[in-house]
Amino acid sequence: MEIKAADVAKLRQMTGAGMMDCKNALVEAAGDFDRAQEIIREKGKLVAAKRADRETTEGAVIAKISADCKKAILVSLGCETDFVAKNAEFQALANSIADTALAVFPADKNGLMATRTGDITIEELITQQTGKSGEKHAIPYYAAIEANYIACYIHTNSKVATIVGFNKEVSNEAGKDIAMQITAMAPVSLSKSDCPQEVIEKELEIYREQIKQDPKMAGKPDEMINKIAEGKLGKFFKENTLEEQIFVKDGKISVSDYLKAVDAEAKVTAFRRFSLND
Repeated sequence: MEIKAADVAKLRQMTGAGMMDCKNALVEAAGDFDRAQEIIREKGKLVAAKRADRETTEGAVIAKISADCKKAILVSLGCETDFVAKNAEFQALANSIADTALAVFPADKNGLMATRTGDITIEELITQQTGKSGEKHAIPYYAAIEANYIACYIHTNSKVATIVGFNKEVSNEAGKDIAMQITAMAPVSLSKSDCPQEVIEKELEIYREQIKQDPKMAGKPDEMINKIAEGKLGKFFKENTLEEQIFVKDGKISVSDYLKAVDAEAKVTAFRRFSLND
């Protein structure tokens, strides 16, 4: 049957698919718009399945904060190439997903993927975009936090970003400084008291192996080796927990001391950081 250009344009507006994909779908569907939309979505699923094992190391990381600065989300939309990541359509999709996430505020990534935007879910929207571009799209990371005050920082390459919550309002400069610190230095936790036990155990195992390799420690009892390993944790906490890290903009004081100088009562209560390159 003859497919009119106006019908192709209409389907393209409805689905965002390419002109030829829309024309072919209408031909296959014998002009039935509902069926044509299904065909386009099915094609997206097929492409997504074929590219499921591809890495999405490019893309965008976006942080958004509510108007009252009490809620924030951090989400990444990944793709395979920098060419697609810089595409205006990709950037618009990433920001649209971030806006929806902030508005709906799902608790986790599964909730985000199930969130509806228009007549389809975020998961279906991403699959559809995979079909359109021929390149895998995915959400490798999503997080949401609430606090009395939240700041954020997105690096200029849009590949790494941070949201950070405080127990009370701080200045825009202080909030950004802490968010930039986290973005640059990637702390594993807020303080040593809340450092994940599995991280500590991993570090201790590395230290034990290093100590055992020292000829001077040959034949020494495990108890002694364990004590030396535990002694090395102090340096690890200083370099890898936010409160103890050296404040990079100063180089002399800790982050904790910097924040005390800003406001003696101000404390970081939570943070989330994500980088496409980690």
